[in-house]
Amino acid sequence: MSHSNLQDHPAPQPLLTFPDAEKSPLSIRAKALVFFDPRSRRLREEMEQLAPLDLPVLIRGESGSGKELLARHIHRGSDRSGLFVSVNCGAISPTYADAELFGYAAGTHSGSASSRAGWFGSATGGTLYLDEIADLPLPIQIKLLSALENHEVTRVGAQQPSPVDVRLVAATSIDLSRAVAAGKFHERLYRYLSEGRLDLPALREQPGNILPLAEYFLGIYSQRLDFPMPLISEAAQKLLEAHYWPGNTRELENVIHFALLVSSGEEILPEHLSLPTR
Repeated sequence: MSHSNLQDHPAPQPLLTFPDAEKSPLSIRAKALVFFDPRSRRLREEMEQLAPLDLPVLIRGESGSGKELLARHIHRGSDRSGLFVSVNCGAISPTYADAELFGYAAGTHSGSASSRAGWFGSATGGTLYLDEIADLPLPIQIKLLSALENHEVTRVGAQQPSPVDVRLVAATSIDLSRAVAAGKFHERLYRYLSEGRLDLPALREQPGNILPLAEYFLGIYSQRLDFPMPLISEAAQKLLEAHYWPGNTRELENVIHFALLVSSGEEILPEHLSLPTR
């Protein structure tokens, strides 16, 4: 893609971003996806076919590739009026995982005068997004499957189950079939999740998306920092397209943010890109 063609390229549409992403500080998650590359356009078609269905969805992709963005788009494309509840399974305490996910009855914990619905109850009528679902302890995986199949949960300390209506969208950066074979992931839960499956390619596998995403992040940070928006030189474009991007979209955002801060002219040059040299 030539330098002039990049600047004349239409705004990255279709584009998926987090709400108010341009106001948010850098985070560990990818904050934008575009669908220019042919492989990503096929992914969008698959995603839009799955969204209105009531099937569970399993999204597999590398860290920083935008799995939560896909999950949010699936929720928006459904007819579910409840909340989109996002949970990082790796951050759940194994000791309190049951109570955090499924809630607890009043008086179960010292100082808890009221009950709590938990993440599962909060998502009833909506979508529960479980990031890195393989990090859930096996006993919790079994209870999760039961709740999804029976549409009810029994809160910690409760005598009777509570009805729930939750659509599950789960994400993983590993091959869950191998975790099943190793006895680390529940086989029936894996089969349940596999009814709807999306494979999110790594950024290096979608080269047509690299420069449009770079332009998007450059525009966002130029506006936020009140800097004139520089051009990306042709040599810098080639470096961006040739990089392996192990950190995916999240890494690209960081590189563009840094380049904007250290560039002094009207162009982003190769020396402004914090990339390893080959």
